[in-house]
Amino acid sequence: MEEEAGVLKEGFLVKRGHVVRNWKVRWFVLLQDKLLYYKIEGGKKEPSPKGRILLDGCTITCPCLEYENRPLLIKLKTKTNTDYFLECCSREERDSWALDITGAIHAGHPVQVQELHRMKNSFKLLENISLHNIVERMYDSNTGIKLTRNLDQGNRYKETFTGSALVDWLISSGFAVSRFEAVTLASMLMDENFIRPVGVRSTEATRSSDLSEKFLDDSTALYMFAESSKKNTSSKEEVHFNISELSGTIVKQGFLVKQGHKRKNWKVRKFVLRADPAFLHYYDPTKEDNKPVGGFSLRGCLVSALEDNGVPAGVKGNVQGNLFKIITKNDIHYYIQASSKAERVQWIEAIKPLT
Repeated sequence: MEEEAGVLKEGFLVKRGHVVRNWKVRWFVLLQDKLLYYKIEGGKKEPSPKGRILLDGCTITCPCLEYENRPLLIKLKTKTNTDYFLECCSREERDSWALDITGAIHAGHPVQVQELHRMKNSFKLLENISLHNIVERMYDSNTGIKLTRNLDQGNRYKETFTGSALVDWLISSGFAVSRFEAVTLASMLMDENFIRPVGVRSTEATRSSDLSEKFLDDSTALYMFAESSKKNTSSKEEVHFNISELSGTIVKQGFLVKQGHKRKNWKVRKFVLRADPAFLHYYDPTKEDNKPVGGFSLRGCLVSALEDNGVPAGVKGNVQGNLFKIITKNDIHYYIQASSKAERVQWIEAIKPLT
């Protein structure tokens, strides 16, 4: 099997199809010279890869903002000019994959690897940069920053962007090379009153005396153009699910495989664990609307690992191990599969204190 050459990293990513431009979850395995991807059937990885991406001569773009509803993309362009778009479940996961893939691409060129690390840690803003020019570009309806509605502490804000979205945009637009540079630029934009913080997290950070800590490279910190209207709290009719249950702090998120309630088939879902209030929501990562397809309160839940030998009661299909079960207060049973024993332990330990 191809994997025997030494696995550098593996996990779920959402991949854009080549022929039909739909999005499918695949299990990716990073080797020294290639990236393999596999179909998952019934909770099990198929023995042979569905495809492979040869890394020799590849170029990587991260952040890649070509799809406005998918801000966590990595783009790989092969030596033969084939484009691959891969989506991660969080910014941290995306940056980790991008760094490991870049390391594999340049593995035969140690000088370039050193340069990468130096670039990550260096700080050099572009000469004669114009903040007015940046703001003008941010407003551009085609290439500017994507404005969205966001929740913060139960309030709904119109036309905002997150800290990490602005950092991504500044890098992809060529105004900064590293995230550190982009954060400093964003802090300057805030200092000059071009953008302003909204919501608790971003407002609290502005009290820091250090310029580079006033702006948060964070997906929960909200900002808007300074001349935008004050916060706009929506009426209850506009919100399709309970605002309060989605306003908690994100404790953990990641891809897990879940057994369906009706058809008992296994599907990869993006799980988001929140505290205050404690809820676990799951999303279909192939869809773009970013609305949960399900979720439940963790108050009064029981969570436990399932034995790896044999098929536990309630579990259908030929699944691999690393299963755990959550029983809600209303006695609804959720069967979930992690990709490793360690990941299963991490999820159980994160959920338990919130029950």
